[in-house]
Amino acid sequence: MTYNDTTTPPFRADHVGSLLRPKRLLAARDRFASGDISSIDLREIEDECISESIKKQEDCGLKAVTDGELRRTTWHYDFLCALEGIDQSAPPQGPNFKAGHNINSLAVSKKVKNLNGIMIDHFRYVKEKSKVIAKFCIPSPSLAYHRGGKDFIDKKIYPELVDFWTDLVKAYQDEIFHLENSGCTYLQLDDTTFAMLCDPKVREQMKDRGDDPDKLIQIYSRAISEAVSKRPKNMIVTLHMCRGNARSSWIAEGGYEPVAEDMFSRIPVDGFFMEWDTDRAGGFEPLRFAPRDKMIVLGLVSSKFGKLETKDEIKRRVDEATKYIPLENLCISPQCGFASMVSGNIISEADQWRKLSFVTEVAEEIWGNH
Repeated sequence: MTYNDTTTPPFRADHVGSLLRPKRLLAARDRFASGDISSIDLREIEDECISESIKKQEDCGLKAVTDGELRRTTWHYDFLCALEGIDQSAPPQGPNFKAGHNINSLAVSKKVKNLNGIMIDHFRYVKEKSKVIAKFCIPSPSLAYHRGGKDFIDKKIYPELVDFWTDLVKAYQDEIFHLENSGCTYLQLDDTTFAMLCDPKVREQMKDRGDDPDKLIQIYSRAISEAVSKRPKNMIVTLHMCRGNARSSWIAEGGYEPVAEDMFSRIPVDGFFMEWDTDRAGGFEPLRFAPRDKMIVLGLVSSKFGKLETKDEIKRRVDEATKYIPLENLCISPQCGFASMVSGNIISEADQWRKLSFVTEVAEEIWGNH
């Protein structure tokens, strides 16, 4: 793979995926919930908003665009709960966001299956409407376990956890097969587990529920590796990680040192989107473990707050990262999406588009024709 080729993702200027929901889409959702409009009416408004967001992403200079996850309520539950056997019925168990809100956990009550593909029509719409590469984002398989754990997996269905993981991996392989047939060449797995397991408090919570954090790192790495093992040669797969992203709040803190060596050596993806917008993510030292045939997308621009970073600041931090990995292996992006949940971060749409344009401008100044 030639990363100097500007047609190959991840790109020098890239982004994580989710975008703020336009006000008229939020209003349409409310009208649909109250029965004032039909699902067909809502779909038409979603289509219009997604088409507009694709055009705006292209205008920002991005070479890969997404649907902004505008059809979703949450970045992960909409997908995971569409898998047969998984639902959001288990009570909250933590870890929780710093702002105080929490969400229900996932439960497994039937055999996990993916018969016809999930959100394939979402991807097809982006591919049809975009002039550049259509990127699709789905949650990593590790989330299906991490936001629940073994106590919420029905032991009558899965007396042995290895069988749960086997079925889950097969469901992801089936999804990739359906995406391949729809022309997907850029897939991103969104994952919070590795970054969460860098936080001592989260590691203690995992121990309290009966999980070994170090073994989880190995289990999650193996699941991702097996899930993408049958992907076509022309499909680029990246892994995005963050420490929580909802209403400009977060869950975890701590540098990548506890997970970096295992994560980089065990997960056979083409690139890693990594959060580094604040000191909560620690320093760049863990990049010394990154393979030189992978791309690292430095999430240096905050999607949580509207204040725009300076070009000198971003360039300085990229320079710091090159102490541990060559510049040719690096890209830049916002640290996460702008709206992992339908409510979105506390930032304006104008600031969102300003930040995406800023990323492409800085990348151009660092790498030239990125």
